[in-house]
Amino acid sequence: MRLRHPDGTVVHLSYCTNVHPAEDLDGVLSQLADFAEPVRERLGTPRLGLGLWLARTVATRLLDDPGALPLLRDELERRGLEVVTLNAFPYAGFHTGAPVKKSVYRPDWTARERLEYTLDCARILAGLLPSDAVRGSVSTLPLAWRTPWSPHRAERAHRHLGLLAEGLSAIRAETGRTIRVGLEPEPGCVMENVGAATALRRHVPTDLIGLCLDACHLATEFEDPAEACDALAAHGVPVVKAQASCALHVDSPTTPAARVALGRFAEERFLHQTREHAGGNHVLRADDLPDALAGALPGDGPWRVHYHVPVHAALAPPLRSTQSELLATLDVLLGGQAALTDHVDVETYTWSVLPEGPTRGELLDGIAAELAWTRDALSSLGVKEIMS
Repeated sequence: MRLRHPDGTVVHLSYCTNVHPAEDLDGVLSQLADFAEPVRERLGTPRLGLGLWLARTVATRLLDDPGALPLLRDELERRGLEVVTLNAFPYAGFHTGAPVKKSVYRPDWTARERLEYTLDCARILAGLLPSDAVRGSVSTLPLAWRTPWSPHRAERAHRHLGLLAEGLSAIRAETGRTIRVGLEPEPGCVMENVGAATALRRHVPTDLIGLCLDACHLATEFEDPAEACDALAAHGVPVVKAQASCALHVDSPTTPAARVALGRFAEERFLHQTREHAGGNHVLRADDLPDALAGALPGDGPWRVHYHVPVHAALAPPLRSTQSELLATLDVLLGGQAALTDHVDVETYTWSVLPEGPTRGELLDGIAAELAWTRDALSSLGVKEIMS
């Protein structure tokens, strides 16, 4: 969907397709017919944005097969869909059924494969961008998981980011399309919060590389969205893209009811980093929810869990989602006189592992409800849908 900020900026609202499994091009094309177009029809919008996730195998096919990219572009157009952003965080195997956990961070930015994959995604996006879109965005992981890390690995990652900046400049020169890449701070990573991300400009002095601000991750780390965005602005780091998402929150995690409720979310596929607010700016950390429940956190303060729950949904007490924190994040980004970003991607990739996993029809209704909720939240800030 397209919306217009009061300052005239066109804001693209999309949903991220990493909720669907697809390791080949046929799978991606099936998503368009089975999910994306039906969601658009449910919303009654003439144009639905997708934040495409393209596994490494799909990206390779799109670039190596001369007919593949035109086929994808034609299918998008035929179904009333458009793409201005890609999610290039997962490299492959995101929904194969096997545990993902920390493997989602591999290859990381110390590896040449990560650089090549990200640039390939940028090239693909340059070929998919609507002709009237100002620019495209690609989100990627925040360098690496925090261990192992060393000055040597940091130097190699920063060198690859420098090559990324050069590659993005070359794509702009060759195609006339601007593609920006946003590193996405995530709990437990080298760049786990916005505070750690403010140093980005020291290593990559280009506006083609900035931040992808994920509201779930921001909330999980108990970061204040206004302070976070002020810090980014002060350091000249642009918000290339925002991901509308919600974390789990529980005020009293040691009560029997809370432990039972949290236990239903302690699943084995994805990593669910858990944080405890210990007063002031002090946050205690556990790498996964099962670890927290087993005693890695004392439970003296409220917990937040990196578990993307549907943004529109109300959870049963004693749990709640960080929906109010998401609203505050959207307000900071798009509620002011100037839009701080122009790409908003709803990213709830965990539908399949929710305690009560949805049927296909429920998933369609759920994605449509998430987009409608986000559209209405933006509308309340004066960012109105463009219906033409």
